[in-house]
Amino acid sequence: MNDVWKWGLGLAATAALVTLSYVWLDRPIALLAHEELSRFKFFEYLTHIPEWFTPLAIVAFAALGLRGLSGRALSRWQTVALLTGVSFVVAEMIKNQLKYAFGRTWPETWINNNPSFIRDGAFGFNPFHGGAGFSAFPSGHTTAVCAVASVLWICYPRYRVLYAAVVIAVGVGLVGANFHFLSDIIAGAFLGISAGWLAVALWDRGEHQLCLRDTVPADKPLAEARAVDRTT
Repeated sequence: MNDVWKWGLGLAATAALVTLSYVWLDRPIALLAHEELSRFKFFEYLTHIPEWFTPLAIVAFAALGLRGLSGRALSRWQTVALLTGVSFVVAEMIKNQLKYAFGRTWPETWINNNPSFIRDGAFGFNPFHGGAGFSAFPSGHTTAVCAVASVLWICYPRYRVLYAAVVIAVGVGLVGANFHFLSDIIAGAFLGISAGWLAVALWDRGEHQLCLRDTVPADKPLAEARAVDRTT
């Protein structure tokens, strides 16, 4: 089974899990979190983990970009750092568009007097509604942590237990603080994992040398062109 089929099966499984969660789990879990868990600040603290990723992604891109301009090659860990930044940024952009497309309300009222399940009984999707009060799906925090963790999962598999623990911690925090429905987190996880997986796949299948000199004929294979470029 090739990776396209694996991704398609993952998408189908995600859609099934989101549907199951939406119908049977989201509302009972949100009520439980509101009544029993949201008073514990520990859950909210767990949700702050992905907030470090944006400045780190910016710094990594700037620093590694300047290294590339200097003509020096990237080491393995530097390449992985670059890919985590790219995965994170791309996932964030896609997530923002999906939030607008689905227009889902939040479990609690916490921003601009937004309608919510707990206060108003609002539960569902309002496609293309727009506004911060209709942007719960998919979870941005889960998307962010999975976009980074998926690249590390592939490139440094020795520490997979650590990556899984961080992802689970963020998900538990979001549910416990009642910031998101469970189905929001499932969708965010799939989006983040997809972004990281695709980033690594694109890098692995690229030639990694796109700027060739004008002396190389355009119809030569890229591998041959690279060899010619090194000799001129």
